[in-house]
Amino acid sequence: MRRLCIEGPGGSGHLVLRSFVKPFYVRHADGLLSREAEILRLLGATDVPAAALVDVDATATHCDHPSLLMTLLPGAVRLDDRGAERRADLLAEQLVRIHRVEVSADARPRAWQAWTSPERVTPPQQAVRPELWKRAVDVIRQDPPAFRPCFLHRDFHPGNVLFEGERDDARVSGVVDWVETPWGPADLDVAHCSTALALLHGVSLGMTFADRYAAAGGRLAERGAAHLYWRVIDALAFAPDAEKVAVPWRELGRTDLTPGLLSSRLEDYLQALFDRYA
Repeated sequence: MRRLCIEGPGGSGHLVLRSFVKPFYVRHADGLLSREAEILRLLGATDVPAAALVDVDATATHCDHPSLLMTLLPGAVRLDDRGAERRADLLAEQLVRIHRVEVSADARPRAWQAWTSPERVTPPQQAVRPELWKRAVDVIRQDPPAFRPCFLHRDFHPGNVLFEGERDDARVSGVVDWVETPWGPADLDVAHCSTALALLHGVSLGMTFADRYAAAGGRLAERGAAHLYWRVIDALAFAPDAEKVAVPWRELGRTDLTPGLLSSRLEDYLQALFDRYA
């Protein structure tokens, strides 16, 4: 990800160039970047604060690497504990607006996909409650419950949202990373952000996010067992220690988020889910 300063007869400005260089992402770049380009075009006509697409070269025909060029959004990622409650409310309100984006049948993104399966779950080696993990895996052995589909972000969490302002004046200024956007259950986006909040700030905040989403006007599964399925299938995708998100979080200053702490929080979060929804 590079910030570019552009100068010309009309003045100067800044753009963002997203390039895929790691082999895994290069192999999948055509699908990922083409999908993000389509989503950014779609969001340009909505009130969702996403970047505007400038151009895309998903197959590296003109660029050294598969790349997407877009406008620079204001604001910054905020992961510190101070102000987390206020930001959680803002995240919930923003997610409701995303889920209300209207998309014609012929323009809908692909169907949602699970990011884990019973065979792929890796419980922490130091799990205090191994039976809890077995119980959680049994939940996702079931077929997904019926749901009302809507437009999703799919990777909506504090690391993909930009903020401006301080404390009570904080506001969402941008939502980034639209490569995974599908059509699916609102509960899945809520589950993903809930897990991330539990890992970042503690189980209690993660457990309140669904309530904040509902208070903002969002609609979730009416049956607790149905909502539990989406929460668990998301949480298990982070096992054993949330490495995929923890590495960038630590690079952004959250060095306290050690593998041991995240494994412990994830296990406590699973227990809280069963205590409330089972």
